[in-house]
Amino acid sequence: MASDDDVDQGAMADDWAAAMAEQADVDEAMASTVSFDELKSEVLKQPPGSPDLDVILDIPVSISMEVGRTSITIRNLLQLNQGSVIELDRLAGEPLDVLVNGTLIAHGEVVVVNEKFGIRMTDVISPAERIKKLR
Repeated sequence: MASDDDVDQGAMADDWAAAMAEQADVDEAMASTVSFDELKSEVLKQPPGSPDLDVILDIPVSISMEVGRTSITIRNLLQLNQGSVIELDRLAGEPLDVLVNGTLIAHGEVVVVNEKFGIRMTDVISPAERIKKLR
């Protein structure tokens, strides 16, 4: 007779197998997408005599994922300790914001690959939309 632990372990193994199969599908789809060099040549098409933009491609940028935000008073901030819970402005299950140097560029969901956290982009903000937000 199978114990609850055996059933739970089997269900967990099935869940992981499904997640890994989904990741393999994503990896396969990524392999069939446009390469970086192709994308770079398309995005950076320049008229003759314009400056070479290759010099900026190696500049490091800071990328961060934001779960949510909130505002609290300094009094409440000073009262925080281990175990405190801060309510955020986002519902559970909503996509995370992906920020590059503080600018929203995409939304995504948390994934675990090889025992490390990552983020799968679910919606990338177009460059035109990002420029509109800067104005």
